[in-house]
Amino acid sequence: MSHIRGTNTSIEVLVRSYLFRRGLRFRKNDKRYPGHPDVVLPKYHTIVFVNGCFWHMHEGCNKHSMPKSNVEFWTAKLMRNHERDLAQHAALEADGWRVIVVWECELTKAARDERLARLYDQIVGGTDGAGSTGSAGSVSSAGHEGFAELDKSAESASSDSFIGSAGSAER
Repeated sequence: MSHIRGTNTSIEVLVRSYLFRRGLRFRKNDKRYPGHPDVVLPKYHTIVFVNGCFWHMHEGCNKHSMPKSNVEFWTAKLMRNHERDLAQHAALEADGWRVIVVWECELTKAARDERLARLYDQIVGGTDGAGSTGSAGSVSSAGHEGFAELDKSAESASSDSFIGSAGSAER
């Protein structure tokens, strides 16, 4: 697993290139924030995570399936990743950041242009993509409400369950 990149993946580069071409300026993989967000846009007080469906357990996605071998290891690892994501998003939202998650499956050639345009609108317009104005809080993409519901359950959890950013960054 040493060859698995944690930064500058093809989907991250795709999203960053699009945002830069549209005139947005941002910080990338800023270590000052929980989760080392892929894109930080201070002007819009927005953070974008570009998540791989397998590594971040995208619910209901065909790109996420539990491996058949070494099941205990993979279940524990992927659940830790998922729980850490929820805690980090909750911490960022508590600090007043708007968190947007872009999933790998949303960046397939068929859906890419629509999703990137919607991402730009979410950032600049401050909307959730469905027309309503959002201030702080998690913005989930249409058709992927499972993660947003998990975000809500993480927000209701006690602050004791926060996994600090000093922990290892597993992918």
